Amino acid sequence: MTLTAILSTLVLLALIDSTSLGTLLIPVWLLMTPGRVRVDQFLIYLFTVAGCYFAIGLIIMFGTDAFLNNYALQMASKPFLVGQLVIGILLMIISQLMDTKKSRARAAERAASGGGYIFKWRTRFTGETVSSKISITILIGLALTAVILELGTMLPYLAAIGILVTEGPAWPMSGILLLGYCFVMILPALILLAGRLLAYPFLKHPLEKIDNWLMKNAQRAAAWVIGIVGFLLSVNAIYDLGWVQ
Repeated sequence: MTLTAILSTLVLLALIDSTSLGTLLIPVWLLMTPGRVRVDQFLIYLFTVAGCYFAIGLIIMFGTDAFLNNYALQMASKPFLVGQLVIGILLMIISQLMDTKKSRARAAERAASGGGYIFKWRTRFTGETVSSKISITILIGLALTAVILELGTMLPYLAAIGILVTEGPAWPMSGILLLGYCFVMILPALILLAGRLLAYPFLKHPLEKIDNWLMKNAQRAAAWVIGIVGFLLSVNAIYDLGWVQ
């Protein structure tokens, strides 16, 4: 892949990652807090999430790099690429199965019922009576919880790391690109924060609609993420196999 293609793919994956629980849904909750938005606490939460992602990415990147040094030839072999293609196709099939009318109805029903510890945490740290110290502690805990919950669905991030390790530039440029990925991932939330501060009367209704949509369509969004990653894996495997020039 050319550098332009790598950058374009990384931006696409980062924007997909920006729609997750930790990078969009919870930030929207924070922006819908009654009264004045606590910008410092919002940024603490958001940069904790981004920092955790970056740290996890570095650990995976160096571990993967060491793995590739031993198995690079095997990973470029036809059996491995065919296996990658099969996995990509399976992910696209799983995506379709997750996005049926029945599954969407069940997800919407669960969202309508509310509850859950993340909702309770939201109430605790958005309350006006919560002290600054306790609120910051809860914010960091919420950020860490969101990252932990997303560990099993970090497919776009894992795909981005795979691209950086196998086809990206050498260190430290790969680390800079990874940091840029994490920034792009939280950029939509930062843009919403700016809008909330400058034009809340105009954004209040759209924020409520985004919140409601995310709550009702969380599973569908996850299905789209899985499907897109499956598509990218499949296309990359087909290209490396030489089936398409």
